[in-house]
Amino acid sequence: MRGMDRGQLSDNISKLLERVRRSSQKSQFGNSDILVVAVSKTRSAADIRAAHQCGLTDFGENYLQEALDKISDLPDLPLNWHFIGPVQSNKTRPIAEHFHWVHGVDREKVARRLHEQRPAQLPPLQVCIQVNISGEQSKSGVPPEQLAALAGAIGSLPRLKLRGLMGMPAVDASARRRRRDFRALREHLQALRTVAPDLDTLSMGMSDDFETAIAEGATIIRVGTAIFGPRGR
Repeated sequence: MRGMDRGQLSDNISKLLERVRRSSQKSQFGNSDILVVAVSKTRSAADIRAAHQCGLTDFGENYLQEALDKISDLPDLPLNWHFIGPVQSNKTRPIAEHFHWVHGVDREKVARRLHEQRPAQLPPLQVCIQVNISGEQSKSGVPPEQLAALAGAIGSLPRLKLRGLMGMPAVDASARRRRRDFRALREHLQALRTVAPDLDTLSMGMSDDFETAIAEGATIIRVGTAIFGPRGR
């Protein structure tokens, strides 16, 4: 994992936070406290420490062993760790034991394993259901027509706290299509709130489209390249 210039990192973060602030001011949804999750996969523990020194507290990983190594290397920092992406059934225990958030639950089996394996002394694991908003068969996420049933199942598990929804447009989608997909995710959340009014989270938007996501109501954005630069792998 290569390190990056600390001055460049600080500059990147400052510019990102200013863009987020301006986007939130323009958004009709008034989300003034948008959470920036720094996607730190392939980045070193030193880079995460430096990013924390620049004001970031939440970091997203989807390579489990790499993430566990970094969590072990940074026990002195008050960080919130987010597992992003599909959760494999055979990896639920370390995720339940070491992470604060999971963005990507799309099966009841996985939710139940996370619940059963969440240590009782820890607060409930914060969960977002991943919805397949792009319609791609290869994309992870629950089909929209199965969303309500999965949300109901997760809501019955006391060691999980269902916060909201997560989604990703197709990688090659046009700006118009991405906005449509983000809007669809927001509408799915609004529908769920009729039975679960405390849902408050829309995890959507990455480096190349987070401003569009904020315009459609994002409360969490997951940003890697705009903070750390292009990945080395």
